[in-house]
This record gives sequence, structure tokens and C-alpha cells, in this order.
Amino acid sequence: MAASTSLRSSRSAAASDSAKRTRSGASRGWRRPLAVAGSWLLVGALVALAGYEFYRWTGARPSYDAFGWMVWGRQVVLHWSSFNTDGAPSWKPLTFLLTLPYALFGHTQLTLWTATSSAAALASGVFAARSAFRLTGLASRPLLARWPALIAGAFAGVGVLGLRGLPHQMLIATSDPMVVTLCLAALDAHLSRRPRLAFAMLVLAALGRPEVWTFAGAYAVWCWRAVRGSRILVAAGALLIPAGWFVIPALTSHSWFISGDLALGFRDQIYGNKIVGVFDRFTSLYELPMQLAALGAIVLAVVRRDRTWLALTAAAALWVAIEIAFAYHGWPASQRYLMEPAAVCIVLAGAAVGQLLDFAARGAAAHLLPALLTRQSFGEWVLRAGALSLVAVLALSLAPVVRARVRLWRGEIHHAKIVAVPIDQLEHAVAFAGGPTLIRYCGQPVTFVGFQSTLAWNLDMNVGNVGYKAGREIHSRRPIVFFAPFNGGWLVRPLHTRRRKQLACRRVSIDYQVVGQPTGATAAGLPPALAREVREGVLGPLYVPRRLRPRRPHHVITHRRRRSSHARSRHHVKGHRHAAASRHPNRRGHPHAGHQSRPAHRGAKT
Repeated sequence: MAASTSLRSSRSAAASDSAKRTRSGASRGWRRPLAVAGSWLLVGALVALAGYEFYRWTGARPSYDAFGWMVWGRQVVLHWSSFNTDGAPSWKPLTFLLTLPYALFGHTQLTLWTATSSAAALASGVFAARSAFRLTGLASRPLLARWPALIAGAFAGVGVLGLRGLPHQMLIATSDPMVVTLCLAALDAHLSRRPRLAFAMLVLAALGRPEVWTFAGAYAVWCWRAVRGSRILVAAGALLIPAGWFVIPALTSHSWFISGDLALGFRDQIYGNKIVGVFDRFTSLYELPMQLAALGAIVLAVVRRDRTWLALTAAAALWVAIEIAFAYHGWPASQRYLMEPAAVCIVLAGAAVGQLLDFAARGAAAHLLPALLTRQSFGEWVLRAGALSLVAVLALSLAPVVRARVRLWRGEIHHAKIVAVPIDQLEHAVAFAGGPTLIRYCGQPVTFVGFQSTLAWNLDMNVGNVGYKAGREIHSRRPIVFFAPFNGGWLVRPLHTRRRKQLACRRVSIDYQVVGQPTGATAAGLPPALAREVREGVLGPLYVPRRLRPRRPHHVITHRRRRSSHARSRHHVKGHRHAAASRHPNRRGHPHAGHQSRPAHRGAKT
């Protein structure tokens, strides 16, 4: 009896213990995803705050392309029937997905887009660090044993943010750093065993650059076969990419392939050897030490036969090959389009640094090299010292590169603050001149090509409806409103205004100047010759109506009809002959040479 009682009590105790473990396991099961989501929200908030502060303190402002993307969003919100993608910049669905909701906030759209672009560019360093951390293979160790992986992540994160050209792209708020971040986020999600999230990141990146189509398609095939429950997501992504790139342009432009049509004949295209040109642009993204580090990572991947590293190397090489094909087609294989494979190579270099440090610390236990090379204790110590020496030499050789990047960042930020002055003041100048409606009533807005999309955004117009050939438009007879940056502000002049509109358009003529701006803001963005004319006030007579201009002296002869060079030379010689004959009547060559000129009188013989 006592034995049965004790048996029942032990069973009940075991059942209660198992129930407690089940409840604790269930609580841990839902607490862990919640903790991960909370940490990601915290990191996202910090990155967003960093992007906003970057926008505030560096003077980052959208460039020509970015203002054009914001114009698309405003046109859909304000004048959806006039939405047109025919003009520059080229169509990109990724930017439209962001500028469209941002347009609901009015002129705050500029702040939202610039802060988003900056935050996305800064996030590239975060995802590069996470990818390099996981590629080292040390993520499963205790925290104190992960220090080589942490150093590898820091190396990759700082290295990606130090790509040549990335500071400029961040300060003009383009979408290329955003595509770099999405590609690295897809890599991080795949290494974290989240293939659905990785495919979603690839789809978003494919909406920003056509080079990603190949990788998104290959990953879609793999997900369709290997990942359960992902077929609906794969089908949606496969439909979204062509719909975003081709359906919207087919409805809003004269060609469904408007992006490729506008890219043809671009000034940045390669005119010489395409292969050499693309490879030179790819290698110019970083100096020789980083190139050697990436090459060493590839060699290490071959020695270790690491499939993940070799697959990333093949992906980077395929991206460069796609750019070569684009260059042969006539599209510009710009340097900024090669940042994605360069970022992958930097991630591999960072992972290699982490592996070398781990080998230097643990030796043969790190399994970096085959056991044949580390069998002898003396040989193992030599290899460990060599690995540590390689990392030290790489760090020392990259020190001048770091200093050069710091100087580059300072110069880019200083230039961005100067360029931001006229961009910020244009909105105030438009309001001071009477607003967009009055300006459009007085004539077609005209400015220089660098400010065409900026002026279109401030006047709620399509980019193609704003003139950019200032010299030709000024001397035409069409009514225009000319905008020119001047003294940190704007010079606005209505020209050739219709008589019935002159009274209403008198307010539009303003000189909106800002005092106390940084040095160099005067006539910022103008061509040198025109900037000199604006400073000297030579453009003043152009703003005077033709009927009020002083008449030319009678001895000034103007020829309205252009003549050929041969006709001009004949006219020049003939004029000199007549002038010389009039001064010397008896000179040979005069029609009356050799005859004595007598005054005619009545009754004289003829």
C-alpha cells in the first residue's frame, strides 16, 4: 500500500515537472520571436534616426534623378491624369513605391525621401557586418569566443561604407545605395535560413536594378523546389517585377521599354574596350589592399572548398559579366552599378579576416587549413604567426585609405552644403514670386538642366514641361519665366510676357537673395561662363522688353540672315574695295579710276 502510494506520488511529480517544462518551453517559444522582433525594431529605429540626422547635418539633398522620382509621386497624388514617364529620369519602380506615399505629406516628401535614402545606405554597413559575421562560421560559439567574427563584421561594415563613390551617392539621395542594402539584406536572410525573406529582398532589389533579375529568377527556382509554402510568394514576385518595369511605362509613356530607351547613348557609356572599361570601373571602387584581401578570400574559399563562398564569388563575377553585356548593348555601365559585387567581395574579405584571426588564436582547432599543413607543431605555429602577420599588414596598408576616405567625406559634405543652399531657397523664391499657379500663367518655366527636375517639383509640373535650354529660350519670342541661382538665392524674370498678362506677372520678377550663406554659394550650379555673366549683371539687358531697349546706332550694321563662310568672305572683300575706292577715287580698281571727276553743270556735254 505504501509502495503504491509512493509510486503514484512519484508519477504525479514527474507529470507536474513535465508540464512545467512544457509551459516553460512554450513560453520560450513565443518569447524568442518577440525578442528578435523587438531587437530588429530597435535597430531599425536607430538606423532611421541616423538617416534623419545625416540629412540634417550633412546637407544631403536630392539630385536631378531623385527630384524626378518625387515628381512622379506628386503627379499621381495631385494630377494623376498628367502622370508621364516619358522624360528623364529613367523609370524605376522601387523609387516610385516610396515617393508615392511620401507625396501625401506635401513638401515634407523631400525630407522623407532623403532620410529614407540615407538610412538605407547606412543600413548597408549593418547587413554587411551581419553577413561577414555569419560567413566566418563562428556564430554558434559562446559570446567571448566570437571576437574574430565580430572583428570580421566590423571590417566588412566599415569597408562597404567606404566604397568609392558611395558618399556622393548618399549625399544626392539616389537609389543605388538602397539596392546595395537590399542585396546584402537578402544575403543575410539566406545565411540566417530565412529564404522567403531573402526572396522578398531580392524582388525589391530587382525593382531598382535590372541586373538583379537574373539572381531573383535563379533564387525563385530554388525556392519553388526546396522551400515549402513559398510558391505563392514566388509567383507574386515573378509577376511583380515585369509589371513594375513594363506595365506602368506602357500606360504612361510612348514606350513600354522607356527605361532602356533613355539609357541608350548616355554620356557615361564606355567608348573603348567594354571588357577593360567595366573591369577598370569595378576595380576602381577600392584601392589595391582591399583588392588583394578580396582575392585572398577567393583563394581561401578554393582551398577550403566552401560552397557558400564560391557561390558568392560566382555571383559577383556574373554581375560584372552582365554589366559588360549592358555596355556592349550601349547602356552605361556606370561605376555605381558595380557597387553590389564590390560589396559582396568586401564581405568575403571581412570573413577571411575573421577566419585568419580565429586560426591565429586556435591553430589547428579552427579547421582553416587541411590537417596535412598543420600536422607538425612547429609548422602550425609558423602558419598561425603568418596569419596574424597578414591581418596586421592589411590593417596597416588600409590606414592611408581610411584617411583618404575621411578627407573625401569632408569634401563631399562641404560641397553638399553649398549645393543645398539654392535647393532649399527655391521653394521660398517660388512662394515669394506668387506661387506655382501664377508662374505657370505667365509662361513656361525655364532654368538650367541641373535644376530642371528641382523646379518641376516645386511648381507641381512634369519634368518634361520645364525648359532647360536657357540661352535658346531667352532669345525666343515665347513667354517664359527664367529661373537662375544667384547669391545663394534665385533670380526670377518673366520674359516675352503677353500684353494682357503683364500687369499680373509684374510680381513674378524678383531677386530673392540670402545673406550669410557659405562661401561659394554665389551662382552655384551654373556653367562658368554664365555664372560670370550673372555676377557681372550682363544678363540685365535680356530682361528688358524688346520695345523698350535702346536702338542701335545707325552705323552699326547687322545681318539677320546667316551666310556661308564663302559668302561672308566675298562680302567682306567687296566692302573693303568699295571703302578704299571711295577714299581714293583715282585708285586702280575704282569704277571711275583714270577719269578726272568734274562737277556736272547745266549745258555740259555728255
